[in-house]
Amino acid sequence: MDLDAFTAVHRRQWERLNSLARKRRLTGHEADELLELYQSTSAQLSLIRSVEAESALSASLSAILANARTRFTGARSNVFVDVARFFAISLPAAFYRLRWLTVIVGVVFTVIGALFAAWAAGSPAVLAALGSDARLQQLVNHDFVNYYSDNPAASFAGSVWTNNAWIAAQCVALGITGVFVPYSLFMNAQNVGMTAGVMFAYGRGDTFFSYILPHGLMELTSVFIASAAGLRIFWAWVSPGPRSRLDSLAREGRSLVTTAVGLVFVLFISGLVEAYVTPSPLPVWAKITIGALVLAAYWSYTLMLGRRAWLARERGDLAADDAGAAAPSG
Repeated sequence: MDLDAFTAVHRRQWERLNSLARKRRLTGHEADELLELYQSTSAQLSLIRSVEAESALSASLSAILANARTRFTGARSNVFVDVARFFAISLPAAFYRLRWLTVIVGVVFTVIGALFAAWAAGSPAVLAALGSDARLQQLVNHDFVNYYSDNPAASFAGSVWTNNAWIAAQCVALGITGVFVPYSLFMNAQNVGMTAGVMFAYGRGDTFFSYILPHGLMELTSVFIASAAGLRIFWAWVSPGPRSRLDSLAREGRSLVTTAVGLVFVLFISGLVEAYVTPSPLPVWAKITIGALVLAAYWSYTLMLGRRAWLARERGDLAADDAGAAAPSG
């Protein structure tokens, strides 16, 4: 079928459907015409997709049909319903499907960080390579603690939030490379481990944990979630299963963009804890308890709402009408 010729024949019909769908008020005759045009255009779209599954033309017709459908069904999307569905169903389902990979990534990160910490703390040569004794003393006694209070809490929270959200977005977006996520995890684990090693070598291990744990429990978990999402995208490309690689990537990408958006909110809470709780004069046990409660709230949200959504066959993807048709595989 010649799509250009087909388009030339039916373009005026599609334009008329689009015009009727956009009118604020329809007469009885126009309403009947709208329904007839909708039915014929739906059939024409199916024919176009049998020739070329995804194209600019099919996307344009899908949008016109969706707009027309709301005119005679009255099923216009309610933003408040959409937001509620996102937080109650789509987001927990997306987090839930990553739960085990998140735990695995966290364990690997912790092991790597602990090995670097033990290496740095137990090796004078490593400490010497990191800097002079005066420089390390400055880090241990001043810089590490002052980092959390040198700037006003509000601006510090904003800076931490945007920086961590950017790192999480990179993990999701660049996960398809298969290289960025392992490299990023390794470098972050190394940095945390080496810092811990220096602190322990100078007898300040308690200070390290009292300033890392309150916000770090949730912050690092967010990094693990983002890394898990990136690895899932990479695996969708490597092993697409019965789907085509393009379809597998599209499905996984849509679901995990939900994860990336959700992490923006999670990291906002983590940033507030880092700015207002970590440097606060509260007792250490109280600060760590607050951090642990934030982490517990995340896992409760994920495991309870996420499991319920998962059993209802939700995967964090778009609805079928919004996702569009998939190209046939095989």
